[in-house]
Amino acid sequence: MAVIPKKVGERLVAGIKRFQPILTASKAWDDGEADTAMIVTEMLDEVFGYDRFSEITAEYAIKSTYCDHRRRSPIAH
Repeated sequence: MAVIPKKVGERLVAGIKRFQPILTASKAWDDGEADTAMIVTEMLDEVFGYDRFSEITAEYAIKSTYCDHRRRSPIAH
């Protein structure tokens, strides 16, 4: 099992606690896919440290279907 550094673990716990009421409210409001996608993008950015503009993309085509979010590969220079 991978060892998560203490600082990273603390950031993840704090971020998840911050988003828990948002997710609970979203479920209670029966939010749709677009609202859920906004929350997921925000969590990937704030909790996991991905840059929403350069590292996350949405509606990525994979064969005959789409994935809602994916991590972009770095651009080779």
